[in-house]
Amino acid sequence: MIRIQNLTLQRGPQRLLEDAELTLHAGHKAGLIGANGAGKSSLFALLLGDLHPDSGDCFLPADWRIAHMRQEIDTLDRIAVDYVLDGDLRLREVQRDLAAAEAAHDGAAQARLHAELDSADGYTADARARKLLAGLGFTNDQMDRQVGDFSGGWRMRLNLAQALMCPSDLLLLDEPTNHLDLDAIIWLEEWLKSYPGTLMLISHDRDFLDAVVDHVAHVDQRKITLYRGGYSAFERARAERLAQQQQAYEKQQAQRAHMESYIARFKAQATKARQAQSRIKALERMEELSAAHVDSPFDFVFRESHKISSPLIDISDARLGYGERAVLEKVKLQLTPGARIGLLGPNGAGKSTLIKNLAGELSPLSGRLTRGENTVVGYFAQHQLDSLDSKASPLLHMQRLAPTEREQTLRDFLGGFDFRGARIDEPVLNFSGGEKARLALALIAWGRPNLLLLDEPTNHLDLEMRLALTMALQEFSGAVLVVSHDRHLLKSTTDNFYLVADGKVEEFDGDLEDYTRWLVEYRQRNAPVSNTPVNPDKTDKKSQRQAAAALRQQLAPHKREADKLEAELGKLHEKLAKIDASLGDSDIYEPMRKNELRDLLAEQAKIKVREAELEESWMEALELLESMQAELEALS
Repeated sequence: MIRIQNLTLQRGPQRLLEDAELTLHAGHKAGLIGANGAGKSSLFALLLGDLHPDSGDCFLPADWRIAHMRQEIDTLDRIAVDYVLDGDLRLREVQRDLAAAEAAHDGAAQARLHAELDSADGYTADARARKLLAGLGFTNDQMDRQVGDFSGGWRMRLNLAQALMCPSDLLLLDEPTNHLDLDAIIWLEEWLKSYPGTLMLISHDRDFLDAVVDHVAHVDQRKITLYRGGYSAFERARAERLAQQQQAYEKQQAQRAHMESYIARFKAQATKARQAQSRIKALERMEELSAAHVDSPFDFVFRESHKISSPLIDISDARLGYGERAVLEKVKLQLTPGARIGLLGPNGAGKSTLIKNLAGELSPLSGRLTRGENTVVGYFAQHQLDSLDSKASPLLHMQRLAPTEREQTLRDFLGGFDFRGARIDEPVLNFSGGEKARLALALIAWGRPNLLLLDEPTNHLDLEMRLALTMALQEFSGAVLVVSHDRHLLKSTTDNFYLVADGKVEEFDGDLEDYTRWLVEYRQRNAPVSNTPVNPDKTDKKSQRQAAAALRQQLAPHKREADKLEAELGKLHEKLAKIDASLGDSDIYEPMRKNELRDLLAEQAKIKVREAELEESWMEALELLESMQAELEALS
């Protein structure tokens, strides 16, 4: 188990933990949550041995193997699949030793190391690494590219795959979903559910936490409080602890007033009925959960637009893509005031391409795209964080947007995004990804948009900011179109889903659970298939029979070769059995028989080397036979 007792941890002048306690039993899966800077990553560094307690104790079993997701890349010229395999340090050590033994023609060492390689599942390692990469969204071609060819987000996926590749008793994952799309997150959830060791992960994705963890460790006010269950259970338990506080009551009443005002205004309007219903559901949830977030530093809204057009954007019979390459064909979509759409679809299917066209960053290759006269777009995308002026402060960014506005008004507005005190005047240069994302959202919120186009807005945002963004979007009266891997955000702020896949954009008749099932079927349909040419003319039975006959002729010699290898392996096994029987005789170890013992051991090592070679050849022959047999069955 992991046992932390009376732990005090300090980084520089800041005390992160003080007399903290935590006990996690083997096999537990725990989510580590808390405000940014509370000490979550430092606790990971302590478990890894990179930090030491200032006082107190941290106990881990001495024989535990620890795997963790690194945040940096130290080599760019490694092939992606090899980089992932590097995560299994023991495997790489055995492979190096085996190569040295083969170079030295040391048969005994080769026999021993082949056995160790088999014990480490070395013969299946490459296939396992490729399976991990496929689950995280890499294509077969990408797996054989150099690490340096990938962007920062994809390099983090490689680090995640490397951590998952490493055999471990304790797995530490820091924000593993930050650079993943929804498809990869769903795959990762299933992988982690079946992970047999102890898991600790830092995450701001509440649905991901609910799906994976059975405990939540909350770092707050220099203490660690352990809650049983997932994130939703944590919210309920913490709400119960805080519900009697006056601050919780007052904040909850203010939020309820906002919601009830919206419902009263729009419940009777046919065009707003669905949105009003979603606010009623949110109001029901709020009564139970809001007290758990009384100490949130975020409180903001998207300012209302003075004018509006209908439709806001109308796109018809459009061909969307880059240069001459079309990604989406015959796109038809109309965004009207009050529309709330979530975009779903596999990685690379064209969701960002669609949003960029709607935002005006790209133009359709053909077709029609019309914007309303009063359409004001608020567009959030990850690349826009890099377009912030690194030398300007949050306040200066706002003053450039609103040069005639009172400074105090701008300071108050930025305070809702937790830019306060000295931080409001500091240059963006030293800001974290989360702070840059909050500033980008603040600039959008000030601009009075009537259409929000949000491409992964929750990347880098912590749980409290995600909740505040969800609340602000619920109150926003304009139209919203969002791509997000945060399922809670999608469920809480959208009324309809559109599916982007196979070059098309179509309305999706279902919820996120239906989409998960659709995704499984989609992956099965698009799984790599045999390169065997298939006759497109299914009515040409004669050609099929000829092809089948030719394939059976090719099959025969391969079958004979496999049988020959199997027979030779059988003979080797008999020889090894006799040697093992001789080595089991205690008399063989008498001094007078040392030469006989030496010869037996040498013969055993030689046979094991030959056995490993034959087994590999036999397995390859069987795989080829199975592949050819499948082709034959397809032709039959």
